[in-house]
Amino acid sequence: MAYPGGQLSEEKVFKDPVHRYIHVRDKIIWDLIGTKEFQRLRRIKQLGTTYLTFHGAEHSRFNHSLGVYEIIRRIIDDVFVGREHWDHNERLLCLCAALLHDLGHGPFSHSFEKVFHLDHENFTQAIILGDTEVNAVLKRMGDDFPKKVAEVIAKTYQNKLVVSLISSQIDADRMDYLLRDAYYTGVSYGNFDMERILRVMRPREDQVVIKRSGMHAVEDYIMSRYQMYWQVYFHPVTRSAEVILTKILHRAKTLYESGYTFQTKPAHFYSLFMGHVDLHDYLKLDEAIILYYFQQWQDEKDDILRDLCNRFVHRRLFKYVEFSPTNEQMKKLMELTLLFKKAGIDPEYYLVVDSSSDLPYDFYRPGEEGERLPIYLLMPNGELRELSRESVLVDAISGKRRTDHKLYFPDDFLYDLSTKRTIKRKIIEILEG
Repeated sequence: MAYPGGQLSEEKVFKDPVHRYIHVRDKIIWDLIGTKEFQRLRRIKQLGTTYLTFHGAEHSRFNHSLGVYEIIRRIIDDVFVGREHWDHNERLLCLCAALLHDLGHGPFSHSFEKVFHLDHENFTQAIILGDTEVNAVLKRMGDDFPKKVAEVIAKTYQNKLVVSLISSQIDADRMDYLLRDAYYTGVSYGNFDMERILRVMRPREDQVVIKRSGMHAVEDYIMSRYQMYWQVYFHPVTRSAEVILTKILHRAKTLYESGYTFQTKPAHFYSLFMGHVDLHDYLKLDEAIILYYFQQWQDEKDDILRDLCNRFVHRRLFKYVEFSPTNEQMKKLMELTLLFKKAGIDPEYYLVVDSSSDLPYDFYRPGEEGERLPIYLLMPNGELRELSRESVLVDAISGKRRTDHKLYFPDDFLYDLSTKRTIKRKIIEILEG
């Protein structure tokens, strides 16, 4: 079934610093961009608290979603058109899924999800399938079209090639966020030759494959991803801000459950605190709302909530030291926990171990849990070869998970020796030892 109105009478473009222009020719895409659920993504930062480390990282999920759409549009309109294994009837489904893949992200996405046990992908599907403007637009393609879009995003759609374009180890989502995040943070690590990768992509029955001649561009992409995770996404200062953010939300929830009377009632948080968040309440949440409460809670009577909000709003972050979860280090942590309590500093909120872990590339191994769809190279003779079998560089990092642990604490509390001087000096000695 064709979308009413089909294509726009005149192509619309968005000026974009990464792709130069985002091209919109299909009326359904233009209509989806105009929905209130999609416009909400303007108020959700792509990189959460990273702006407190890299001041340029103010870009939104809206920017990124348009970028993923544009990459998919280029692949299927320029590279795949007329090729074997590509069904042109899947075109609009691909474009819509690409545009809407991040629709369910909440404010400060991952920290928020962790505290309240939410899953943005579930909310993405709920928005697509629920009583929303997005659902109404998609239904103009047919009653079952929203379900198909939701299935692509959930990775359950029957055409695995379509799924792999949006979710795989080399997909439009990753390509856009690496380039976009590198641009806005001002780093060079995330840059790779996307133009080359797009040119050598080929459709197969179940996934996108890469021509052998493009292997070096893919190597560059994988190394860019590795560097971005450790230099930007897992930056220890950003993680310090996330620790404080998480602890603010935990403290507010704990206070609510204890019957505390807030000076500024957290009305937008009630359903989150009670553990039954409906879609209507969820869609009201954005980062402006969260920051409003943080501003207000700087004047709360509760010392911990007041202090944590002050730290986040004014970027007075925790310091950190390296930490390894060895027996010796765990004994130190137990000792520090007791000393913090003696010093009158609550270790639940002010002594925090944070861990980050990443697997830059892996491939499915029979008998192991979790299917990791590998990147395949298309050889000149038509054979498919898994990337690490051909690339020495990728083979060297394949399946190697890197994990980093940091111990976060408020150094200003510890260096204020006006109280508990002896205990605080002992804490400092342990932390600096």
